[in-house]
Amino acid sequence: MSHPMHQDSSLDAALLRGMTRPRSVTRRDAFRLAGLSAAGLALTACGVQGKKAAPPQKDAVADYWASKKKNGTLRFANWTLYIDKEDGRSPSLEKFTADTGIKVTYTEAIQDTPSFFGKIQPLLASGTDIGYDVMVITNGIHLSKAIALGYLVPLDHSKLPNFAANAAEKVKNPTWDPNNTYTVPWTAGLTGIAYNPKYVDEVTSVNDLWNPKYKGKVGMMLDPQEVANFGMFAEGIDPDKSTEADWRKAAARLQKQRDDGLVRKYYENDYVDALARGDIWITMAWSGDIFQQVAEGKDIKFVIPQEGGTIWTDNLCIPKTAQNPLDALTYMDYVYQPKIATMLVEAINYITPVPSTKDLVLADAAKASGDDKKSLEQLANSPMIYPAEADMARLRSFRALTIAEEKVFESVFQPITQG
Repeated sequence: MSHPMHQDSSLDAALLRGMTRPRSVTRRDAFRLAGLSAAGLALTACGVQGKKAAPPQKDAVADYWASKKKNGTLRFANWTLYIDKEDGRSPSLEKFTADTGIKVTYTEAIQDTPSFFGKIQPLLASGTDIGYDVMVITNGIHLSKAIALGYLVPLDHSKLPNFAANAAEKVKNPTWDPNNTYTVPWTAGLTGIAYNPKYVDEVTSVNDLWNPKYKGKVGMMLDPQEVANFGMFAEGIDPDKSTEADWRKAAARLQKQRDDGLVRKYYENDYVDALARGDIWITMAWSGDIFQQVAEGKDIKFVIPQEGGTIWTDNLCIPKTAQNPLDALTYMDYVYQPKIATMLVEAINYITPVPSTKDLVLADAAKASGDDKKSLEQLANSPMIYPAEADMARLRSFRALTIAEEKVFESVFQPITQG
């Protein structure tokens, strides 16, 4: 694990902002539904046996893109409530069309990763058009599987100058997609700890989830990947570099937590209401969920524990059956222009991969008044949207698993949360 850092008290202040717009909770259902058994079911139900693809060769990537031309059309699959919208239209997409001539068919096609992947997987396996040229997929089991099975188009980075110039260094070269071979981030969010200050004075450490004085009042997540990361944080293990031996060590810590009666329940999204009611006092939590609760007036705190928290990333990628891949690549680079990225972060309110947007948000705040001005200022100054380096240093992603490793990982962690 990286060097522990003192918890930044400004994180609590960030949660006082009242500007979080309502969004579908299914954004984070990607993880509660992406349990390893669900991943297996999505594949086996299709009756298609996947064959691992070889990494793309440089010449093959160049050859693929050499013959591709802009067609003036883009079919975009995204999550619900996950782009700028005004009266049913998206200003950023309209500007993209005006600037490039590419018309976009935008579909809120993704309600959860397993069901979406389950629909497109047999089509991709057979080389059939899935109806989309660019899609947003969360890092984890399904994205790793899509890469391993050769379902995604390798990107031509010579056509991604805005990404190269403006993307945060932290989002480049992720463990699940070295050198951003197939993906670039759309946005990101955090898994940390939330607590009810009526019952808990302060939380700084992941070990507070193992505190005996909270017996029966601790919430943990049902998703094996999420809970595994926190077990590893508790053992001082960096999930990105973890081995099977590390998994078993973390699992033992998690099993003891369960056996000692500390955990009230392994939750899906229902942990939020349980925390607000006082059924649980402290719990693993997703930053977006807690933002919403605080915006609605609930007295709940959120922290990134000093040992580490999880950062998850939603990624733009091109399916291998795309009919308009160059139009898709053009869009992927377009959103890395700071002005466009600013339009998106002001609407989506999750971590932006373009840090220079902060000054542009503040500039917009200077022109605004009333609640709009306050909301934009709070957005720009929120460590949940623009994490400090000390916060980023504590964040880790999910371990990228091979297909063989998934089975082992499942056998280690799934019995704890679902046994």
